[in-house]
Amino acid sequence: MSAAAVPLQTAAALTERYGPSYRWLVTITGMMGVVSMVLAMTTVNVAVPDVMGAFGIGQDKAQWMSSAYMATMTAGMLINAWLSGILGERRTFVGALFFFSVGALMGGSAPTEDALIFARVLQGFSAGVAQPLVMATIFTVFPPERRGMAMGVFGLGVVFAPAIGPTLGGLMIEYFSWRYVFFISLPFCVVAAVLGMVFMPTRPIPKVIPPFDWLGFGLLCTALLGLMTGIADGQREGWGSDAIVFRLVLGAVATVAFVCWELYTPRALLDVRIFGNVEFAAAALIAFIFGAGMMGSTYIIPVFVQTIIGFTPLLAGLMMMPAGIMLAFIFPLAGRLSDAMPASTMIIGGLLLFALGFAWMTTADVDTTFWTLVSMVMVSRLGLGFINPSLNASSLKALPADKVRQGSGVANFMRQLGGAFGINLMVAFFEIRTRFHADALTGTQDWGNRTTERMLTQLEHLLQKSGLPHQQQKAGAIDYLATIVQSKAQIMAFSDTFIVVGVVALAALIPAAMLSRSQRRSRG
Repeated sequence: MSAAAVPLQTAAALTERYGPSYRWLVTITGMMGVVSMVLAMTTVNVAVPDVMGAFGIGQDKAQWMSSAYMATMTAGMLINAWLSGILGERRTFVGALFFFSVGALMGGSAPTEDALIFARVLQGFSAGVAQPLVMATIFTVFPPERRGMAMGVFGLGVVFAPAIGPTLGGLMIEYFSWRYVFFISLPFCVVAAVLGMVFMPTRPIPKVIPPFDWLGFGLLCTALLGLMTGIADGQREGWGSDAIVFRLVLGAVATVAFVCWELYTPRALLDVRIFGNVEFAAAALIAFIFGAGMMGSTYIIPVFVQTIIGFTPLLAGLMMMPAGIMLAFIFPLAGRLSDAMPASTMIIGGLLLFALGFAWMTTADVDTTFWTLVSMVMVSRLGLGFINPSLNASSLKALPADKVRQGSGVANFMRQLGGAFGINLMVAFFEIRTRFHADALTGTQDWGNRTTERMLTQLEHLLQKSGLPHQQQKAGAIDYLATIVQSKAQIMAFSDTFIVVGVVALAALIPAAMLSRSQRRSRG
């Protein structure tokens, strides 16, 4: 392409070529790509039990399908601006879709769990690069007075994708296999790439590559890798083992070094000084907890209903759908309410509803009905629906105009980081509590326990009537007892996990109260 033709590909030139409709053409293009990535983020959660069975792994390994995606998406978001500044929006968008599709194909054909996790890493990083780019492009092509509406339409698409994602994943598993869950996003990627080649703006590649904070990026990746693998593998390898202690210490040291370096370097990857604003720091902490609650619960609830209650993947997906559709309607309403009410009031109300939903979830067991579970999920999601718009507004209103762009990036970073650690920590806590309850229940199963003794005797009689030899009768009865103990331990561990999620949401009331006090003081 000649140098003279390059300007014709800028956003202004494309707007002149296609007229006012170009704004919506590029919005649809971007939304198509983002929807494919959000679908991939949520569809895999209903496949966790099947993946565990296919590879013979526990939840500590299977959860990496979600947490690795979220963690690398966080890292990808930070390199997005540098990449798009060099390659332009079109090349970056299409390139991200290409690598995302490669990850989808690798995930669907993965021969081992490690290959599957690598595929999710590739997908997550690509999604992290693409999503901020799409938001920035849409924001740029619309005039200031219509940007709110454009972001609302974009947000509706992003919310609708996770609403239908688990159900689509369940359909794939029900009628094909868990591997097809990874292929759901491919048609969206192909369409988005074709549209992106036409409607995404581009620019010449600069002759001088702009500098990038590679040291900060490396420290961040080291911190995420050390902390998350240490937390995930701690229960299996032993929390006091040399490998786990090394990973956790490495992650902690890298985190401190990252913060110190970002305070020192003139081209900071992440503007940590922005946390000096108390109101923004409180909103960022709530954003972290919001991300942890949103993504952690999206992961843990489908696993719970499949492993404990016995739902099929399709039924688990259908159970999550009403709450997701409700969110699509709640977001615009909550946005209007946030204009009329103090943001802190909306956030506090949302946190209380979220905690209430999980307090109710602690009563769920094998006898809980489908619609009762739907209601439980809807209550917690209603809380998230009230938190999100107010949180976005309050975090940016707290900053001066010249800091709004950095603040938006930091707030998104904190939300994604919370999502990554939320899944990681929930699974680690669940594994710890399962072991605790299994040991406690096993300690009560001796011949002094008359109930256990009677049950084993009755089981042996039943097995005897079925024609089993005497040696197998006793072994079969004890094996059945062990299965019951493990199942009960898991039910109690899930209940403990739900309690902790609710307690963490209540703990977020502290920064919400700080936010409220700061806002009252600024108005006064």
